[in-house]
Order: sequence, then C-alpha cells, then structure tokens
Amino acid sequence: MVFSSESFLFLFLPLFLLAYYLTPARGKSFTILAGSYLFYAWWRVDFLALLFGTTAFAYLVGQQVARHRHTAQGKVWLWVGVAGCLGVLGVFKYLNFFLDSIAALVGTDVAGLGIHWRLILPIGISFYIFQALSYLIDVWRGDAKADARFIDFAAFIALFPQLIAGPILRYKDLEDQFRSRTHSAEMFADGMARFLIGLAKKVLLADAVAPLADLAFGNSGEVGMALAWVGAIAYMLQLYFDFSGYSDMAIGLGKMMGFTFLENFRFPYVSRSITEFWRRWHISLSNWLRDYLYISLGGNRKGALRTYGNLMTVMMLGGLWHGANWTFVLWGLWHGGLLAIERATGHDRRAAGQVWALPLTLALVLIGWVMFRAEHVGQGLDIYRAMIGLNGWAGDATLWQQVTRESLAFCILAAAICALEPRIWSLFEGEGDVRVNPDGTVVLPIVQGVVSFGLVSLGAFTVMKLAEQSFSPFLYFQF
Repeated sequence: MVFSSESFLFLFLPLFLLAYYLTPARGKSFTILAGSYLFYAWWRVDFLALLFGTTAFAYLVGQQVARHRHTAQGKVWLWVGVAGCLGVLGVFKYLNFFLDSIAALVGTDVAGLGIHWRLILPIGISFYIFQALSYLIDVWRGDAKADARFIDFAAFIALFPQLIAGPILRYKDLEDQFRSRTHSAEMFADGMARFLIGLAKKVLLADAVAPLADLAFGNSGEVGMALAWVGAIAYMLQLYFDFSGYSDMAIGLGKMMGFTFLENFRFPYVSRSITEFWRRWHISLSNWLRDYLYISLGGNRKGALRTYGNLMTVMMLGGLWHGANWTFVLWGLWHGGLLAIERATGHDRRAAGQVWALPLTLALVLIGWVMFRAEHVGQGLDIYRAMIGLNGWAGDATLWQQVTRESLAFCILAAAICALEPRIWSLFEGEGDVRVNPDGTVVLPIVQGVVSFGLVSLGAFTVMKLAEQSFSPFLYFQF
C-alpha cells in the first residue's frame, strides 16, 4: 500500500483515523501499532516477523545498555545491539550484492557458484534499522531514556507515516510526544494541507516528468546529447518531488496524529555548494550520518587529512545505505570528494551570495544523480558519453519523437517551482494569519483565502489525476 493509492486514501486512512481518534489517550499507541502493522502487511505479511523481531531485540538490548551505562558491560551490550541490527541489514540488503560481486570476480554468475536463490529486500528496512541503531546509541550516550513502554517503542519503530521511506526519526525527538501530545483541529488541518501538497508533488510533478528520465536511461546507448540532458534533468526533478513529496505526506500524517516530525528537505536546489546541499537534502539522513558515523570516526578533530578521509568514508557508506550497487558507491564517493574539496578550499564559505555558485552546484549534483539513477555503472557511463556529445546531438532520432510536449511542459514547470519554492512556502508559514476584530468578526486575509482555495482545488485535481494514471511506487521504496 502506498500513500498515492485509492486504497490508502479512501479506505485505510479514513478507517485508521476514525479508530485512532476514538481510542483513549492511553491506548493510542496500540492503535498506531496495529494500523502500522496492517499497513506493512499489505505488502508482505511474512516480513512483519522481521520488523517485530528487530523491534523487540533493540528494545531489550536498550534496557541492558541503560542499566549498565558507562561500564564495560554496557559497552558490550551496545555492540551486541549494533552488530545485531547491522547484521539484519547486511544479510537482507547486501548478501545478494556480495555474492554477485564474488561471482563477477571469478567470471561467472551466482548460478555458476551453485546458488539458485535470491533474498527479497524487506521494504523500509534501511529506515527502521537506522532508527533502532540511533535509539541504542542515544541510550548509551544518555540522550534518550530507556523507560519507555514497549508498546510506545514498537509504535515508534513501525510508525506507518514514515515506515517505508522516512524521514528517519529518532526516539529522543519523539519520546515526550509518545508520553503526551496535543490533538487539535488546527493541527489536523495543517497536516491535511501538508499531505495534499506532498501528494500533488508526487502525482502532478514527479510522475509527470518520470517518462523523460525512463526514456533516456532505458535507451542509454542510443540517446543523443539533447535527450541525455533532458532525461538527467527530468530525473533530478523526479527524485526531488517524489521523495520530498513522500516526506511532506509523512509529516502531514504525523500532524494529523498529533506528532511533530523534523523537516527532511529545505529547498535543496537553491544551494550554492555541496556542503549546503547536504544541509538541505534528506536532512534526517545527513544528520544521522553526521551524529552517529562522522563524529564517531573523529569528525574534524584529528587533522585535515583525517577529516577528508572521514568525509569520503561517511558519504561512501551513505551511498551504500541507498542500495547494494556499485553505482551508489560511486555516487557516495563523488559527493564525499566534493565535500572534502570544499572543506579544503573554503568554497562553502566563499560561495554564499555568489551567482555563479548556484549553477555550478546544480551541475555537480546533476552529474551525481546520473550514476545514482543508473541500473549499473555501464549505463551511467553511457549517459555521460551522450551528455558530452559523443553520440551526436540527436542520437537515435526516433527516441526524441517519443518525447511529448506535456512531459516537457511539466519538466519546465517543476524546474520553475524549484526556483520559486522558498517564496511559495512563505505563503504557508505565517503570512495571511486570521485576524479577529475587536467586535469579534473574523477577517480572512486575501492571501490565506487564496491559499485555502488553491489547496482544495489542488487536492481535487490531484485525486482525479491519480484515478486515471497507472500505479507508480515511490522511488525511495527500493532503499
């Protein structure tokens, strides 16, 4: 089940919210857990056991870590928990990759090694494993309490708004909200508005430009320079609106349930350096890698060379977190190298306010997205060759004939929205607040009235568009 589906919008969500608001405060975590497990089981029932087992393991180990904090025994328990969680992730996400790589080194495939099975990647495993890890580390550091009810912790790990594709939550940020949170009509309405914005991003923008990216990458050896650039830019926009749209929907659903999640995107395509880009893109992952990996490796405290090495290592592992493929490793190394160069040259500090820094940053990010999107390294190299003109301007002319005016128009629209996004969001953040006159009459400013009408219209149009198009999963489901 996905957010952008009729079954979720018109069946699961209304029934869940009805049950949730009818449940007494003490029992709301039970309703969240039951609804989240049902949501997850809609994909595969059998992997619920893995989700529950990981949850129970992290909770029980966390109790031991808290009981023996700052002792050798507590550190052993911490490493048991970290090793157990990483072991689950390693087996289910990377064992196939490891076997494929070994087979390639000896010039065969996995069947040639006598292996005739493949592990299925459990959906959302990267996200809930990272949440379990952060809980264990925070308990060890004293940043999170281990006195939570198991039902609250289980509901936190399985919280369906973010279970499949983030943002990556940390228990220390939500533990007080699980003990007590506010539910109000205003918060519910804000959540609904945020959800509709995210749904529109996915359905009206991401899905609309996706055919351009699919056409270019699906014919990487035949595309010309024009289609290679159009396809790469289309994917750059598709990925952003797809993933930020999901994050908006998750944040909106959280508000509808009384939770406040941290923001996961903050206008990344207005960045003027790669360092700034990573402060704005997938913020929950960036912060997780910084707080639990980069700092643990020594951060910038052990000299310049060690700092550059730490940046490269963290970004390479961040690439691997996205998927078991050499394309993600190269993408991570690309960003790690750029971050190291910016740190060495001070580019991040000098780039602020410089007009040239914006197109340079976008170009560097775009180059990375090509390899990120490619199914294998060879496909990415084919697109790079086409982008520098080695296939000519047109390449296979019949491919360009498959490009529709509608998809190009939506690509231009999506790019314009990226450029104007900071100003657009200002309409939702404090401008146009309702005023109450001394006589008690309510004044609804024009700005707020237009925004409200626009949201209703946007939601209606998005649902109609959703009904006519084919199923399109979120891109980050594969991670």
